[in-house]
Amino acid sequence: QVQLAESGGGLVQAGGSQRLSCAASGRIFSINSMAWYRQAPGKQRELVAVISNWNSTVTYADSVKGRFTISKGGAKNMLYLQMDSLKPEDTAVYYCNAAGVRVYDSDYAGDYWGQGTQVTVSS
Repeated sequence: QVQLAESGGGLVQAGGSQRLSCAASGRIFSINSMAWYRQAPGKQRELVAVISNWNSTVTYADSVKGRFTISKGGAKNMLYLQMDSLKPEDTAVYYCNAAGVRVYDSDYAGDYWGQGTQVTVSS
């Protein structure tokens, strides 16, 4: 019904940059917000950044402020994460999230996740 597909992960050296993309597809009527989460080995999944689809308000985790930039645009329901000055501690699987998703012909509003993309930062 609704699918999220991330791309852009891979191996990068510390201090480098990488850009992640997420495409939301399906019979989507509206989305309240979209976000990037990450989960490192042995750790809980954590919020990296979130952007509201209504007023474009952005919130970042303290650990990525000033280094990462979340944005949306281009094609409809596209989400991006520009990651600069990457550190080894940024190594994780990065997940795209869409919250408050309404689809056509349904009163249901749900949250959806992508399958994740691995980002590895070498020192």
